[in-house]
Amino acid sequence: MRQRWRLTFARETASEGEPASGREYTALWEAALENTGLPMASTDAGRIRFALGAPLPARTAGRAELADLWLTERIAVWRIRDAIEPVLPAGHRLVALEDIWLGAPALAGRVAAADYRVTLATATDPATIEAAAQRLLAAREIPRDRVKGGAVKTYDLRPLLSSIVVEMAVAEADAPLFLLVRTRIHPELGSGRPEDVVAALADELGTPLDVAETIRERLVLAEELSPSDVESRQTAPATSTRPGRN
Repeated sequence: MRQRWRLTFARETASEGEPASGREYTALWEAALENTGLPMASTDAGRIRFALGAPLPARTAGRAELADLWLTERIAVWRIRDAIEPVLPAGHRLVALEDIWLGAPALAGRVAAADYRVTLATATDPATIEAAAQRLLAAREIPRDRVKGGAVKTYDLRPLLSSIVVEMAVAEADAPLFLLVRTRIHPELGSGRPEDVVAALADELGTPLDVAETIRERLVLAEELSPSDVESRQTAPATSTRPGRN
């Protein structure tokens, strides 16, 4: 390996029938990169050495996703851009390219949080939602259930939630509301999900919240975290598992 490029790219909301799993989505990228003609480095298994920063939830748009790509030759940035842009997966756009030190830590291990913009379809008073959001952020625990492998795992969402900010598009009564949510990515607990945050907020309000659109604005690297975020990320509370329920 002679060169490592960090790709920043945007993805439109995926449609029905497009890859939903992380493995399928990575394979979609690998198939596209095979058509670039660039001197790609390979893994021991013979696959293109390519790594996404963090899985993007199915049918969620992303504005600044991250991925690393390794080459066996040093190539100028303009040649990389000219080779990649024509073969990008459908609905994708290349935003930026950065030449990264080969010895830098793995990208996935450095992604520590994600910023989401959630557009609410439910007409709700902004002050009421803001108050509920503040109560969530002030809580010591936010117990939630997550189904995995046929079992229901009870976990604490609070360590995976960094912030909630309520915004309006314009200062009008019927204007859409946005939730700007930062969720943490914990090495043991996994990733905070924006849909879980919305569900917890709805429970706090005592009324359902319908979502019109969710966009991941960007991934946050560990070096960009505040000291409080770093401390919370290093503390992993216990989880419990219960048999699946009908």
